[in-house]
Amino acid sequence: MNQVRQEFTAPQTQENRNKVKADPNRLAYHLMPPVGWLNDPNGLCQFHDTYHIFYQYTPGNPTGQDHRGWGHYTTQDFIHYQEENDPFVPDHFGDLKGSYSGSALIQDDIMHLFYTGNNKLEGDYDYINSGRIHWVMHAMSQDGFHFTPKEVLLENKDYPQNLSCHVRDPKVIAYNHAYYMVVGARTKDSCGQAEIFKSSNLHDWTHVSTITPIQRFGYMWECPDLVELDGRLFLFACPQGVDQVGYNYEAKYQNGYFELDRNLDIDQQVDLFHEQDHGFDFYAPQSFVDQAGRRILIGWMGLPDVDYTKPTIQQNWQHALTLPRLLTLHQNKIFQYPISEIEGLRNKHIHFDIQENTIYTPGSVVCELQIRPQGNAWTLHLRKDCTITYDGKLFTLALGSSGYGRSSRHIEIDTIDSLSIWSDTSSLEIFINKGEYALTTQLFDGETEMRLSSDLGMDIDFYSYDHFEIREKVDKEDPTLA
Repeated sequence: MNQVRQEFTAPQTQENRNKVKADPNRLAYHLMPPVGWLNDPNGLCQFHDTYHIFYQYTPGNPTGQDHRGWGHYTTQDFIHYQEENDPFVPDHFGDLKGSYSGSALIQDDIMHLFYTGNNKLEGDYDYINSGRIHWVMHAMSQDGFHFTPKEVLLENKDYPQNLSCHVRDPKVIAYNHAYYMVVGARTKDSCGQAEIFKSSNLHDWTHVSTITPIQRFGYMWECPDLVELDGRLFLFACPQGVDQVGYNYEAKYQNGYFELDRNLDIDQQVDLFHEQDHGFDFYAPQSFVDQAGRRILIGWMGLPDVDYTKPTIQQNWQHALTLPRLLTLHQNKIFQYPISEIEGLRNKHIHFDIQENTIYTPGSVVCELQIRPQGNAWTLHLRKDCTITYDGKLFTLALGSSGYGRSSRHIEIDTIDSLSIWSDTSSLEIFINKGEYALTTQLFDGETEMRLSSDLGMDIDFYSYDHFEIREKVDKEDPTLA
């Protein structure tokens, strides 16, 4: 083990891990860092019947300020998880300031991982248009656990000359008898866009096209993903610097998708950006296709550069990953909903109808709520100070002190037939109309029992509820700690 890996691994002591485990805000069934900081999911794939979930990881600092590497979990059923050795640490000239985000491709029984290597040169630089190394790195594995030495695929000089030093987050797919790589980019005049490269062998890459918005849409597009659903092609991206318009784009940075022309070899302009998750804590989602042909997405339950806070920093950890979500296309809208395996965490089940202004405590706050509201205007109060309101046109999620600065989020919706609320110790994932809309948030109220009450509209008599207590996922630690 070299010195860099030793320094990266050093904070992951059993004492530090036990401190995280003892935190009342520790999540019960979501993946979170063993210690320190977690952000973007990376390299999602299924390889040899095992699902691999890599993620951005800084074990030495819960604020993510240290040099980032990759953490690694595996599972075969999304209930039992094994923590694996950290595959990448910043030990190459191309990634001394961080092994940043990337993706996986399984080809010819080999796992290929691609990511952005980040380094900053010494000198008087702004690190936006100068002074930053942002290379595409590559490593291979025959088993998913041991990797070849890092290979540099693209350097600064290989990108279009109008781009700044912010080009990152490669996603590679096999498509139309070739390989295509999309990277997010910021131009020198601060316009967000995506760049497409092409290869026949996964080692030699040529720039072939650029995807731009019809009108300027943010200054940087992060974490791009090329997604095929029902014969249509979409670009998922996280634009930064988009101004709020009414109730659209309320978050600091956005997440969502554009539809693309299927010919990736030509420049194209896109319009009609669809927001994906409307909550306080969702960013950098990545998808993959498993061996059953499902398109599964996992997001980062967090958001960079926000002014709201998290008390978990004091317990030496921050952030989590969302539940894995199945993506499906319904007419012109992409739905997302927790994959069926998550239902295997269900435990005790209670069905009841809730009446006006009656407080119910059906069980643990670690639960799933299936709610069928009857009517066009209603308010639901849950946990300590979370309020969900619908007036027939506008859905509102509001938090009080438990939000630690998170206030309210909104979605304009014509009809709400169902709500699925996945409540964990310190998070909520809300799915409206079986995944037509989603909102993800963290909250910190110290509640252990779910509290429910309602303010009913004039034309509503009751809500129908199903409350499922959810048991904890099963974790096994890094085998080197055993």
